[in-house]
Amino acid sequence: MKIPYGKQDIVREDIEAVNNVLKSDFLTQGPSIELFEKEFSKYIGCKYSIALSNGTAALHLSAIALGVKEGTNVITSPITFAASANCIRYCDGNVWFADIDPKTYTLDINKVEELILSKPKGFFSGIIPVDFAGYSVNLESYRKLAEKHSLWIIEDACHSPGGYFYDSNGTKQYCGNGMFADLSIFSFHPVKHIACGEGGMITTNNKKLYEKLKLLRTHGITKDPKLIDTNIGGWFYEMQVLGYNYRLSDIQAALGNSQLKRANKGIQRRRKIAAIYNKAFKNKKYIISHSSFIDGHAYHLYIIQVKERKELYDFLKTNSIFCQVHYIPVNQLPYYSKMNHQKLTTNNAEKYYSQCLSIPMYPSIKDAEINFVINKIDEYYKK
Repeated sequence: MKIPYGKQDIVREDIEAVNNVLKSDFLTQGPSIELFEKEFSKYIGCKYSIALSNGTAALHLSAIALGVKEGTNVITSPITFAASANCIRYCDGNVWFADIDPKTYTLDINKVEELILSKPKGFFSGIIPVDFAGYSVNLESYRKLAEKHSLWIIEDACHSPGGYFYDSNGTKQYCGNGMFADLSIFSFHPVKHIACGEGGMITTNNKKLYEKLKLLRTHGITKDPKLIDTNIGGWFYEMQVLGYNYRLSDIQAALGNSQLKRANKGIQRRRKIAAIYNKAFKNKKYIISHSSFIDGHAYHLYIIQVKERKELYDFLKTNSIFCQVHYIPVNQLPYYSKMNHQKLTTNNAEKYYSQCLSIPMYPSIKDAEINFVINKIDEYYKK
């Protein structure tokens, strides 16, 4: 019995959906893409969705669409996957890291404002908050901060489709619904809530950005009669900007469509798993902290903080429990640590990293396997 920290859940309906595309006339640039975008917009509650080849492509095009270029300064979290920062570097912009909130593991808005105020007015152009592990950042607060300092927001929601927070009026605001962020991005990597093998999505309520992103996704080329200057035949097209081939295939979109139909069921299961862990870890002295229940949490990951993290990781591995660490602080990775434009204090991020461990969390894990994980963690600390 091998228990990974996360895995895809593929059922008969998924296989049939993919097989139907394989038998069709379109393997790419066909009707499955538009259907996936339409259904995802309904699920998230936004006006527009743009399907892409992966979450990193979604971040890259978002940065381009918002005008990131050489000299642009953007703030993000050190506790995230490197792509949240790399997208700015792809455009020759500068990445600045603010510390995290030790309770939520997300970007600390107070530290962000301190960083903004430490520089001249207009120095920063944008913020990339990350809905980490499935915990939804309060984007209403970030919107107020962004408007105060004339900044844009890219919400990295890769961990949180179906997650939400409550705004100041008590209204449930779903991650990526476009109410507060200029653009939001999602990933459909196999360990995510919705698996396409690879894939990504940008969501927005801004039509101008939506049209720009559609063009950037396909080499900057269009055949749309409304957009081209002339049309001498059905073959004719124009390349209007320098774009990329960041398209999702119909095969992947069909899998995504099928997975989306049971996304709510999957997130309900994730919350039940979290409740089992919460009960088991309550008042355990060896647990420094854990992903306690929060209404709206999407539970992409369930994280515990412990002493002797490496020793526990190795012990669990010998018992076929394969955990993971999310993440090494991005500012400590060699590429970023060599940059000297920021003297950084990220004490909370560094302390979190030294103790964090992501334990198994995915809808198809059995209750017996969850209890096995819990018992083995207990066993290690009772030695």
